[in-house]
Amino acid sequence: MADFFDSSDSEEPFDPDNWPPHPRSNHRLQGHDEAQQALLDAFYSERMHHAWLITGPKGIGKATLAYRFARFVLSQGPVNANAGPSLFGDALPAVRAKSLDVSPEHPVFKRIAAGAHADLLAIERRLNEKTGKLKTVIDVDSVREVGHRMSQTAAEGGWRVVIIDAADEMNPNAANAVLKVLEEPPANALLLLVSHNPGRLLPTIRSRCRTLQLRPLKPELVVELAGIYAPEVSADDAKHLAELSDGSIGRALGLVAEGGLELYNELMGLLHTLPRLDVKALHVLADKVSRADADEAFNTVTGLLRWWLERMILIAAGKSGACGPVHSLDAGFMASLANQASLERWFFVWEKINQLVARTNGLNLDKKQVMLDVFLGLEHTVRPAR
Repeated sequence: MADFFDSSDSEEPFDPDNWPPHPRSNHRLQGHDEAQQALLDAFYSERMHHAWLITGPKGIGKATLAYRFARFVLSQGPVNANAGPSLFGDALPAVRAKSLDVSPEHPVFKRIAAGAHADLLAIERRLNEKTGKLKTVIDVDSVREVGHRMSQTAAEGGWRVVIIDAADEMNPNAANAVLKVLEEPPANALLLLVSHNPGRLLPTIRSRCRTLQLRPLKPELVVELAGIYAPEVSADDAKHLAELSDGSIGRALGLVAEGGLELYNELMGLLHTLPRLDVKALHVLADKVSRADADEAFNTVTGLLRWWLERMILIAAGKSGACGPVHSLDAGFMASLANQASLERWFFVWEKINQLVARTNGLNLDKKQVMLDVFLGLEHTVRPAR
């Protein structure tokens, strides 16, 4: 799923049937003023870098910022060679814009939103024609056009822009193909790499990009935006979403669409029966998330469980202040349960659950059995020795 996030003064309601909106059609961005200013300053300098690595957690606005900058650059019109050269041989606009904002009524905005701008190439994971599902990686076939597009003259006489979302999903062959472009960047070409986990990228790719790190949104901003996009969510639930989303409005609204708050309450109800699990409740939850049409529910529950375990590890390590906000009804229980096992054992169960969930998605394992194994493993971790 492409990274996304948008916000503005217009209060367009959250529509789960059309979620998530693609970043190319989002005209609003909030919470990343410093990053936007850095891009704007770079554009008007004489040394704008040809490649940018936009990093940060999922769902906070990285791809939306990439498309916002692409729209701005492409809306500047043809390069005027008589206006004076910059680093790439192009000319800087005579009047400096105050922001990256491009009106949704602008022709460039409309063409990009429709995926029809000749000077913008967007690279994402493609559908697997055999399975009808997204491929797990961006393969070399997906990036083959990057070098060709960059070597061509801009169709509209200005810049050529490539956005790769997300760059850390490239397989080795695709990454090496992009590296070749980075090693010999053409004039008036801009490469924007969106990355959730830059550590997965080749060091040589990272070294050839200017890194722009976006930070998670403040909880109060997530609450505000949840109220705008999902007005049916109560104020208390909006605060709870902010706690669960770790500063990602994308994750918060994803939880709304997936029934995440209800699933979280069921999950916590089950966890509260530890160290002796309610086996009947466990089977009810396992049945719910293991149906053929419940892939999203399974991913939501396992994601929430890993979120919970990460906080349990911090609490067990004596660093509860670093784990961010936790629902007041759960904080005392988590602190008490953390003492039932050593830090090493919490790390062990967290690692095993991560491995098991990854294998489930990759090998199509029986989801109900996986859920049973996960919770019985937790029970074994915290049950007192006889």
